[in-house]
Amino acid sequence: MTEAAPPNRRPKGQRSVEPVRAGLSLAESEGLPRETLPLYAGAMHYWRHPPEEWGPGLDAIKSLGLRVVDTYVPWAAHELDDGTFDFGERERRLDVGRFLAMAHARGLYVIARPGPHINAELTFFGIPERVVWNAEAQARTPKGNPVMLPMLPLSFPVPSYASETFHEETRRWFEAVAPVLAPHVYPSGPIVLLQVDNEGALYFRDGPFDQDYHPDAVLLFRDFLRKKYGSSEALAHAWSDASVELDTATPPVRFDATSLDELVRAMDWMEFHEHLLAVAMERMSKALLSAAPLDVPTMHNFPMGEGATPLNPARMTSIDFVGLDYYQRAHPIDHLIVMRRTSELATRCDGQNTPAFGAEVGAGFPPFFAPLCEGDSLYTLMAALAYGLRGFNLYMAVERDRWVGAPIDSGGRRRPLADRYEALIAALERTAFHTLRRRAPVRLVIPRSLRRIARATHAFGSATPALFHVLGASLKESCFEEGYCEGEAPPIVAEGFLRAFERALSQRGVPFAYVGGEALDVSLDGATWIVCPTVGGIKGEVLESLRRATKRGARATIGPEVPTRDGNLRRLAAPHDASGLEVEPLSDFARVDALVSHRIDELSLPTYPVDPEGASFALHEDAAGVPRVCFVMNPTDDALVVRLSFDGARALVDALDGSVVVKRAAGGFEVPVKAKTVRMFTVGHVTSPALVTGARPSTHET
Repeated sequence: MTEAAPPNRRPKGQRSVEPVRAGLSLAESEGLPRETLPLYAGAMHYWRHPPEEWGPGLDAIKSLGLRVVDTYVPWAAHELDDGTFDFGERERRLDVGRFLAMAHARGLYVIARPGPHINAELTFFGIPERVVWNAEAQARTPKGNPVMLPMLPLSFPVPSYASETFHEETRRWFEAVAPVLAPHVYPSGPIVLLQVDNEGALYFRDGPFDQDYHPDAVLLFRDFLRKKYGSSEALAHAWSDASVELDTATPPVRFDATSLDELVRAMDWMEFHEHLLAVAMERMSKALLSAAPLDVPTMHNFPMGEGATPLNPARMTSIDFVGLDYYQRAHPIDHLIVMRRTSELATRCDGQNTPAFGAEVGAGFPPFFAPLCEGDSLYTLMAALAYGLRGFNLYMAVERDRWVGAPIDSGGRRRPLADRYEALIAALERTAFHTLRRRAPVRLVIPRSLRRIARATHAFGSATPALFHVLGASLKESCFEEGYCEGEAPPIVAEGFLRAFERALSQRGVPFAYVGGEALDVSLDGATWIVCPTVGGIKGEVLESLRRATKRGARATIGPEVPTRDGNLRRLAAPHDASGLEVEPLSDFARVDALVSHRIDELSLPTYPVDPEGASFALHEDAAGVPRVCFVMNPTDDALVVRLSFDGARALVDALDGSVVVKRAAGGFEVPVKAKTVRMFTVGHVTSPALVTGARPSTHET
């Protein structure tokens, strides 16, 4: 059954622009063949430049090989007074229509991001000051105070995603800006994608009991409980509180559980935060798309550390797809974070036939953040591509105020780093990289219940759990370890279970990917072996998804025990049905390593071991399963000669500089990789470098 389209929009599948795994599918008019647009984008903020700089900036973006320009459309910059807006009538730099027309004239496409929250290193994150200081629009603490964000250049109270006042103000902004954007929507203009809001993790004040206790949020919480439990009796039983009523239930305000039974209420609050954000995105999306004919896909971007936030992509059903932001360093810890985040994104997007998109891949940094060097930015982008990213937005491509290190200066002049980005983008185009696939037959499942209990037991109050994820801290370093359970804390056991398999698989070179619990069926497509921690509690639907995968031929391992609680930590009358699944008690790492070794032989899992330790390898195949591109990664401080081997390759041609590494007589490759560097290779199926088109002998050979 086709879902009804919002006003001004055709149903999905019938639009001129549709998201697909390789990017965006475009059709100029009905009946004409579609073309696929890879999402290779660069950000330029028109309002931060005089119009005289727009043309040179756009030309420089195009010179990099980028096909798409990304820009925010800032509410605060365009609003003069309450209800009065300037779109170029007074200030020329605010003429967004002219900027869009100039992009179109150059054959560039556009991603437009009208907020309401845009961040963009703007004071108040692009929201008008009058709205920020409206008490009715502000998120609330457990004591009813405004929720302040300590941010440069000054702190401010963050809006509430539940506030009716804030949503009404947002609707008025969309009704002003949407008619300005509508004439520039594809196929009559360059806009092919709209972003709804930005990094919607409660404005980075996402501690478990930090917010939102706004009266409108409390009403929404009660409605959420009503739909979940159906009656006050069922709620009272779940919360072990005979006095609680659906009409008067209040959210928890602190972590005070002394048993897993007492954590149920907090788990409901964690799930409600996910529901709150999903409802807010739906309301904002409908408000934007109802304001004018904007018949193109929508997206939302998750910030770094998204796994520790209440952002749940499976619940963002009103948005066409979700992308990730990347601002990592070239460092072994950050490398692991990029691998985990990107592999989860890629497996979900592959299953949904949507692009795995880096909505913001840092090219530079804000001057009030920890600095990133040029090598950090390029390393992060290439490592993310290695683990399955299919499109990206260089943020920023063009320099502007409150930013340092973009490859193009504010006047449109290319900096030396621009040449390296141009070479990479040319390599991606030449290899049709957006059509390739990283095959990962092993999937490591992170149940949503694990992420909720980790949030609920966060031990550092209002200090966002996402920060600990960004820094690479383990759950043992950020969660309560005792006082509410017998034995070791469930999040710590579950994380240890996953990391043991990650380590064993990595050491043997087995390609694997992480997958999230509430998008499980689509993320398990093509899996040969699935590993899922089941400590604490888990939804029965997760085990059913695993069983469905086993019926398609996969093997599924759970552990270290069969759970006796559901995903909300409610005690079950009997343990979950684990039939068809293998239980692994995980007594020590040697046992896991032996199991991985056995599975390699039993399931004929591919292996691409690399030496020395610290280096990593990723292989990408075409639709026929032929190896086409590989990446060799070195996040360490030392130059390495990486030894590796895989079938079907006689030579590796550096996709950026054309140098060749030839297979040794012993049957493997020796690849020199500088410190904190990723090398991208096309896979040659010839015996002589001279037969490889565009190749030259390697200057790196040892």
